[in-house]
Amino acid sequence: MGTDAHVIVADGGAELGDLARQRIDRLEQRWSRFIATSEISRLNDHAGTAVSVSPETQLLVERAIDAWRFTGGGFDPTVLGAMIRAGYDRTFDDVADRAGRGCSPLGIGADDIVVDRAAGTVTLPPNTGFDPGGIGKGLAADLVAADIVDAGATGVCINLGGDMRVIGEIGGGPWTIALEHAAATEPVTLIGLADGAVATSTTLRRQWRVEGGTVHHLIDPQTELPSDTDLTLATVIAGEAWVAEVLAKAVILRGSAHPFDILATTGAEALVIDRDGAIQATPGFGRYAAGRRQC
Repeated sequence: MGTDAHVIVADGGAELGDLARQRIDRLEQRWSRFIATSEISRLNDHAGTAVSVSPETQLLVERAIDAWRFTGGGFDPTVLGAMIRAGYDRTFDDVADRAGRGCSPLGIGADDIVVDRAAGTVTLPPNTGFDPGGIGKGLAADLVAADIVDAGATGVCINLGGDMRVIGEIGGGPWTIALEHAAATEPVTLIGLADGAVATSTTLRRQWRVEGGTVHHLIDPQTELPSDTDLTLATVIAGEAWVAEVLAKAVILRGSAHPFDILATTGAEALVIDRDGAIQATPGFGRYAAGRRQC
């Protein structure tokens, strides 16, 4: 997943922690674009051809198409070429200062992805590449959390690089999630949640230097360049982590003038912070009072 994983299991044995680790590892082996044998790498290597993949990967691609549709293209899973051209052509730990940008001829084309459930295949449009990115972390958190509860836990908190899914309670109350900002020494706020998801998208963490300038990983599908948004952080609360992740990215790309328009029919709540540190939040965000234990 290219990030740290944090798992807390309530009222479950140590074997449930091991189960979570194993499940996350299996999903990474299938979904990482940095693993040559992954199903995502095979899809990218054979764009234009139907490729047999696991049910989990079919679900990932279906969710990515759903996200592209309900964000009106604000999220696009086929920005891989743009990501590579921006310089993110290897695992983030290996991305360093370089003399030039990456090189890729890949374009975007989420509208032409084909998922054939009956045949168990996915077909990417020719000359495109699929980047699971944040939606992969969000969906993984959803799947692993459900597995742990099904295995007997009364509560679970899964945190995959800031994409968090919680189910059940901890110590008789909701989970407490600290919302942090790279420029602040204390949490911006604490979010109390018993069943749902929180995802944060920020331009401040995954940054690297290219040709003397700083770029980040949030690609705007409209320009195919790192976004010039004036927002530095967007946090979204939703029912599922993959939805929260996608909406957080879509919100931050919209900028501070009208950041929440896209949330109108989703039932999600959000908070954003701009370059000057100004905070905006949806009217319902404040009802999430802090719970009892920090996750």
